[in-house]
Amino acid sequence: MNASISILTEIPEELHQSLKSYLETHPNWDQDRVFAAALSLFLLQNGNSKAANQSENYRACARVYLETLFH
Repeated sequence: MNASISILTEIPEELHQSLKSYLETHPNWDQDRVFAAALSLFLLQNGNSKAANQSENYRACARVYLETLFH
């Protein structure tokens, strides 16, 4: 991941509590890493990789996802 962009978002309190619990038991992960993994997986599963200009985006999302998992 070469560049980072900050995103401010609101999430349901229940999701926040689950995230906090996860992070407390997985010290190698942080909030930014979880969000990067979740967002890249969502885009991989729901993106349109068939369009020519989208295939580069698909590969970039796959790279971010794998780098995040194996950080």
